[in-house]
Amino acid sequence: MRARYAAYALGESDYVFRTWHPRTRPDDVAPDPSLRWTGLEVVAASGDDESGVVEFEAAYVTPAGRGTLHETSRFSRRGGRWVYVDGDLHD
Repeated sequence: MRARYAAYALGESDYVFRTWHPRTRPDDVAPDPSLRWTGLEVVAASGDDESGVVEFEAAYVTPAGRGTLHETSRFSRRGGRWVYVDGDLHD
């Protein structure tokens, strides 16, 4: 989770693409140039050797102001590497 956040923050869309499960990955993962990520807090994490769940809050700034993305994400191990499967957004 932290590595994917850092990739988003640094605009490394290739890493984001490679760490997204191919079954759920969108065709385009290009970053929004008006959005700047400013912090990550992992709220909770659980899992085993094959799957995991991470709840996080990621802070950002846009021209419209500050905001927070609060999500519970699901990950699975594929080919020995963790990949993002999907997530549920919180209000």
